[in-house]
Amino acid sequence: MDFSLQETALDIAALRAPLAHAQAGAYASFEGWVRDHHGGRSVTGLHYEAYVALAQTEGEKVLAEARSRFDIIDIRCAHRTGELTIGDLAVWVGVTAAHRDAAFAACRYVIDEIKSRVPIWKHERYAEGDATWLHPQP
Repeated sequence: MDFSLQETALDIAALRAPLAHAQAGAYASFEGWVRDHHGGRSVTGLHYEAYVALAQTEGEKVLAEARSRFDIIDIRCAHRTGELTIGDLAVWVGVTAAHRDAAFAACRYVIDEIKSRVPIWKHERYAEGDATWLHPQP
């Protein structure tokens, strides 16, 4: 599977390794990290939950769409679930292509679609002691 949900830390080197192709002249990636603020509030950590079966299916669909829309060689995406702390890597997208324009465009397309369509919810905890559930928006 080229889209994965992982409860453990994302290993970028392992995720990137299958993307190495002799035809590739470009590699583009996106890393989304847990930041210490959101909406003017101080964030202390978060928890990601996913509807696993649907998230897996929809994530694979997004990658298939990217393959058909852009002239790319290969593509992968991984998203964390479970507890994350400030600075943790939450989502990663990697794309190889013969040329950079296609790699950049496909990478942007995938992260935008994953955030808007894949059923992954974020439970953000704030310094004031409260928390809220968010579904990421593009």
